[in-house]
Amino acid sequence: MQVTVIGAGVAGLVSAMELAERGARVEVIERGSQIGGQSCSWKAGGMLAPWCERESAEPEVETSGRLALDWWPRHVPGTVHKGTLVVAPARDIGELERFSRRTSGFEWADAERISELEPDLGDRFRKALYFPGEAHLDPRRALEALAGRLAAMGVRIRFGVDATKEPIGSSAILDCRGYAARDALPQLRGVRGEMIIVHTTDVNLSRPVRLLHPRIPLYVVPREGGLFMIGATMIESDSQGLMTARSAIELLNGAFTLHPAFGEAEIVEMSADVRPAFADNLPRLIERGRTLYLNGLYRHGFLLSPAMARQAAERLLGPSLGARRVG
Repeated sequence: MQVTVIGAGVAGLVSAMELAERGARVEVIERGSQIGGQSCSWKAGGMLAPWCERESAEPEVETSGRLALDWWPRHVPGTVHKGTLVVAPARDIGELERFSRRTSGFEWADAERISELEPDLGDRFRKALYFPGEAHLDPRRALEALAGRLAAMGVRIRFGVDATKEPIGSSAILDCRGYAARDALPQLRGVRGEMIIVHTTDVNLSRPVRLLHPRIPLYVVPREGGLFMIGATMIESDSQGLMTARSAIELLNGAFTLHPAFGEAEIVEMSADVRPAFADNLPRLIERGRTLYLNGLYRHGFLLSPAMARQAAERLLGPSLGARRVG
């Protein structure tokens, strides 16, 4: 079967990989000029954290998200399996208790254990939750690695192509445009996310750290070369404008609370984008004629794309020998 995948974000590239591995003839078309050019996947945190996400997500996010912990290391080098650490200032220790009641897959850590896991944080927090089974990756490197692997498999990615203006002759179309697909999926709503990338050599972290705060919980994800991605905002808005001053202040204040050395970090990048979500914040497949829409990944793009791509491939090609349905 010939399948055209629309969109070269994480959902599109992961789906193209699943389809190609099952023997489909696949082409990817992308309106941007390069990988990540117009994709909110480029600005993602890259956390593979099914148990942590259960704190504010439906059970399906945890069960389906576990597939990502196996899928990404098999397809992309550099996936880091060192878990997630969740901390809270002493005044907000109740937030840590609340988080623990809504999640599983963790162990409690005292100051000594925190020091073993993250030496730079050991003298700053007395209690934490450690989720040893979780992982993280650099989204940008992951997308580029997927694109390279697809090219080696003979999958062509055509850039600068607007799918709404060009006829597609494939027998099947998998639409992974995200929020851009609201022309066909008016039930989609936009959830704005903002992030900052900073550089500092004065802080060392081995894994994503989530800082709980009653007003703005945030996460800090380490990347190579002294870079850290700081994010958390979820704003009910379809505005694709620049980051607001309020969000920047809140994110930087949160990072400073995690470790004061972030106050001297160099700001490398500040950006915002709109993530697609349905009313229940769960992704879904919607079939209309020869087009299958994969959308609504919300804030779980890297976590849920393997499970959703597998379901899409099975919908289009039938179950693969040994394939396991997730979600």
